[in-house]
Amino acid sequence: MIQHCIVQVVLDTPLDFYFDYRYPVEAENFPVPKIGMLVVVPFGRREEAGLIVDVKEESEIDENKLKDVVSVISEIPPLRTDWIDLCRFAAGYYQRPLGEVALPSIPKNIRANKKLALKRAVKALVQVPGNIVATNMEKPVLLKAQEQAVSAIVKTRGFKPFVLYGVTGSGKTEIYLQAIEEKLKQSDAMQVLIMVPEINLTPQLEVSVRSRFPGVTIATLHSRLTESERLKNWLQIHTGVARIVLGTRLAILASMPQLGLIVVDEEHDPSYKQQEGLRYSARDLAVWRANQLGIPVVLGSATPSLESWQHVLSGRYVKLELPERAVKDAVLPAIRLIDATREPLQNGFSPSLINAIKRRLEKSEQSLLFLNRRGYAPVITCEACGWISVCERCTAYMVYHKSHHLLRCHHCGLERPIPRVCPDCGNIDLQTLGRGTQRIEEGLAGYFPDARILRIDADSTRKKGSLEAALEMVHKGEIDIVIGTQMISKGHDFQNMTLVGVLNPDTALFSHDYRAGERLFSQLMQVAGRAGRGGVSEHGNRSEVLIQTRYPMHPLYQAALTHDYGNYVSDLLMERQNAGLPPFGFQVLLFAEARKVENALDFLRQAIDAIPEPEAVIINEPIPMAMMRIANVERAQLLIESTSRGRLQGMLKEWIPVLRNMKTGIRWHIEVDPMSI
Repeated sequence: MIQHCIVQVVLDTPLDFYFDYRYPVEAENFPVPKIGMLVVVPFGRREEAGLIVDVKEESEIDENKLKDVVSVISEIPPLRTDWIDLCRFAAGYYQRPLGEVALPSIPKNIRANKKLALKRAVKALVQVPGNIVATNMEKPVLLKAQEQAVSAIVKTRGFKPFVLYGVTGSGKTEIYLQAIEEKLKQSDAMQVLIMVPEINLTPQLEVSVRSRFPGVTIATLHSRLTESERLKNWLQIHTGVARIVLGTRLAILASMPQLGLIVVDEEHDPSYKQQEGLRYSARDLAVWRANQLGIPVVLGSATPSLESWQHVLSGRYVKLELPERAVKDAVLPAIRLIDATREPLQNGFSPSLINAIKRRLEKSEQSLLFLNRRGYAPVITCEACGWISVCERCTAYMVYHKSHHLLRCHHCGLERPIPRVCPDCGNIDLQTLGRGTQRIEEGLAGYFPDARILRIDADSTRKKGSLEAALEMVHKGEIDIVIGTQMISKGHDFQNMTLVGVLNPDTALFSHDYRAGERLFSQLMQVAGRAGRGGVSEHGNRSEVLIQTRYPMHPLYQAALTHDYGNYVSDLLMERQNAGLPPFGFQVLLFAEARKVENALDFLRQAIDAIPEPEAVIINEPIPMAMMRIANVERAQLLIESTSRGRLQGMLKEWIPVLRNMKTGIRWHIEVDPMSI
């Protein structure tokens, strides 16, 4: 008779508890059960992959009611307990079931138990032989501040969070590479994780890392990998074959058995916060994971987040400062404010900006124009009756895309042909309002018909490899003027770029989101950093940044003039402290969705009544979201605040089970530490 033990398994399901299954002991193809093993179990009418989180002799449930484990995914070595602890922390802090955290971070081909794909991937696991570092590559000579930063990182034993605060072009990437080199030399098995905020920053960093470390297996993790690529790379990481892991935010949840250093590049970037499903901050999980493992973590940025800056001021984090650019003779670009009230814009351009571009063209230097709005124009309107191209499914305008001759909603994806006449009054003279990157491209071609102009935004880089091809053209000098959105504003090293023009940044000054100013300043510093990275131009001119604004005396722009991030952040921190906002307060948002916003608001009011010890937190009035309707679903939100993270978490642990038991038919979710309100 086959003997059984009990294994507790978590599954990718909204049900927040462990499931007991009978596990045959000493049966064929059933190894000794261990925490971290992946198994296939019956669940309802289907079979699901699950993760063993406990092994017991008995169950509190009648054994006759328990189902048996179907099989073990034996090709995969068990996941370590420290990885399970990471998932358990993320599940607890961000208020999701453990199974919804752990299982989705494992490749689908493993969860689907595709034996052939697994066998091929396991068979392909090969450690690349050779030296760690390229012996024929001449490493850049470090400045003193860079040397001190590398030394501080590599000499650290145990947990220590560093904020690598360096101006754009100060050589943060070189510090990462040299610190990684020294760390890899400390142990034959050590792994290093480097995270970047966006996929489009991955290829160029990967080239740098691969050229520096030809004898090391390097694996990437991001959402654009095919399932077979993800399986191969994940297995290399999980088995320790890959010693350098390069990825976006999802990489923080990868199983890395020998992790010895974590680098979070551009740590301030909002892209590190997941906005659906498990709404986690990869940066914050990186710090937690480093603390758990007792290893250093480096948070790099020219404009660190206010949270990280405050941790430096309080002594929790160590600041490593790089005050100057790493390239000889390279200085920060001069920033000029163009007062749009005194210098009227024509087609979106001031005469000063047009003249500056003209001078660059005459010297064969490159220019970058930054506008964070894709499309041709934000809206089409009828001046006769006031009709505006509004999305029928969202409380948003439909953007005019001239190249495809259609209106597109950037929120739900709805597309409509351009109306020949006004839908309301029949007027044939429809006008465009505002400017997107496509319209700026068209206007620029009118001023400079012989210039080689390239637009880089989400529309022009949809095809695989198109962004890489576009960037290569810029680097080769085949482009004179680049027009781009935020995807071009950070991380790119353009050696011949001597002018940056910033168009229409003022909208962020009046946003309802209290983080908008912080983001705008960061964005300005990042895009300004694309200029002058190759040093003084061959004509001896300093690079410059021109910002077109109607509010040149605004404190944010005045601080930008001198690249004075420190003083600007000090003022912001004082404002946040006086208002009890992060990083001095802690927030949770409860979102509700319904066909009618009033139903969503009713649910939120019921949720308030269910809050345990409401006097321990600050409860704001439920309100419709700023973008109230998306894809015919109306949305509302409830903001809850506290001066104590522990008190807020304690309330959530009691409150959320009550919300789950409320039979309302309303879709809802919780976001802890929201990035925008």
